[in-house]
Amino acid sequence: MNRKYVILATVLLIVLISLSLFLAVNVLKKQTATSPFYVGVEFAYGSQFSQLKALVDKVENYSNLIVIGSIDLTFNRTALDESCDYIFNSGLNFIVLFTSYTMYNASNGWGSYTIFDWIVAARQKYGDQFLGIYRFDEPGGNQLDKTQFMLINNTSTFSYPDNPTGYAEVSEGYVGYLTAMLDNYFIRTNYTTKIFTADYGLYWFDYNGSYNAVFGEFLVNQSSISKQLTIALDRGAAESFNRNWGIILTYSSLEPPYLENGTAMLQDMLTSYHAGATYIVVFDYPTYPATNPYGILSQDQFSAMENFWNQIHSNPSSFDSSKARVAYVVPENYGFGFRNPDDTIWGLFPADGVSSKIWNDTEFLLGKYGTNLNIIYDEPGVIDPTLKDYEKVFYWNQTIT
Repeated sequence: MNRKYVILATVLLIVLISLSLFLAVNVLKKQTATSPFYVGVEFAYGSQFSQLKALVDKVENYSNLIVIGSIDLTFNRTALDESCDYIFNSGLNFIVLFTSYTMYNASNGWGSYTIFDWIVAARQKYGDQFLGIYRFDEPGGNQLDKTQFMLINNTSTFSYPDNPTGYAEVSEGYVGYLTAMLDNYFIRTNYTTKIFTADYGLYWFDYNGSYNAVFGEFLVNQSSISKQLTIALDRGAAESFNRNWGIILTYSSLEPPYLENGTAMLQDMLTSYHAGATYIVVFDYPTYPATNPYGILSQDQFSAMENFWNQIHSNPSSFDSSKARVAYVVPENYGFGFRNPDDTIWGLFPADGVSSKIWNDTEFLLGKYGTNLNIIYDEPGVIDPTLKDYEKVFYWNQTIT
């Protein structure tokens, strides 16, 4: 009789252990499937496979993402293939920046292959480690600053009238142009790729234009409040459109050594991670000093990256621990730059009668809620399903105290 009880207890114990292991494995699988996270470097300072290889060798133990941001390297099909093979074999994920597909044509004296075919083949060859392509840098920033690359200007003649006179008309044109451009890549690659960009404004309209993820830029001389504003705008848009989002750490100064020190970099990475960023990228361009084999990255920054990697793996539950609980809703189609109270709207219109209030509301709410704040737009059908996820919702046309 006692032996039977022992056998029964043993069997029950085995069942319980097996069930526990099953649940644990499935929880881990679920976390991996629903909460991916990528951190790494954008290689933009060289055109040779050997240069990229040196960087991969340096960071492979404390990163899982390389963004190939060198257009010159992509013009060389052999160097591009060697680079992607090496990144893949190192166990890292990667994104490839391409310029206009018309440039990859032997008649132009640059590339000599069809990038759409390459993208489809790369997806088959590298699987999920090939995350997608990076296309058209800073569309929102270019619009706000009226550069030669702005999508909508006073003489635009695409699918909307000349000399756009209202915010809605410009919004429609901007989103329509981006959608058409990105659809060209989606359709010609049989929807096998994701498309990324980085930006410093108009994030909402970038996502509306079909980007899968936008890397919000931490820029020169930004305060902590300004960085929180970048997160509020980028994350607010991404979550409203059910997309992922990221942060790219760019220059802290326009003078060498360009990047912030390791202590500040670690803090920015942790802030972004806690806020729920799916991607954190360090921008690496140009080369400084001239003998540096790793662009502008120094051991100080590499140590910060390694420290970050160790911290998030010892405490993975801190991911998204500073999620958005509060939303601030601004008017639909309101392409305000959010850099100062007098910033332009769509790069075409001066600040209007509500710009100053929106700016002051944003400063107040960021001071009170920090990275728990999202900024979203009053676009019917987009924000409606997500409003219930916030504990508090404030609107631009109400008094906020």
